[in-house]
Amino acid sequence: MLLAILIANSEGNILVERFSGVPTEESLHRRSFLVRLGAENLKGVKNEELLVACHKSVFVVYTILGGVSIYVVGKEEYDELVLSEVIYVITSIVRDACGKPPSERLFLDKYGKICLCLDEIVCMGLLENTEKDRIKRLVRLKPPLEL
Repeated sequence: MLLAILIANSEGNILVERFSGVPTEESLHRRSFLVRLGAENLKGVKNEELLVACHKSVFVVYTILGGVSIYVVGKEEYDELVLSEVIYVITSIVRDACGKPPSERLFLDKYGKICLCLDEIVCMGLLENTEKDRIKRLVRLKPPLEL
């Protein structure tokens, strides 16, 4: 199950968070853990260079894109390989929505479109779409060509 998708600015403030199957009190703990993890490890990392962390049966794949940090958390069949595919789709969708690697301001300007894209990628903790073109069509609210 995909437990969380979290996008934060360079100061660690949360811009977008999606938790699935995580109790509220635990989501607060995970949020602060992810922000600390990024603060410690993302300094000097190139855009879209993936970093991986694992604790017990929970995997975290995270990266930096422009002025935002992106974290994807999963467990069981959503291991680091699947999460790396998910984060690749998320970074490419964010880059396409913004037109370039986003600053915090540009990200917030495109917030609605990015949230729609995230909803098409992950639904209730399960991976739905990884095809960028299909996600773009679904976000435009036009029916897909092939069913």
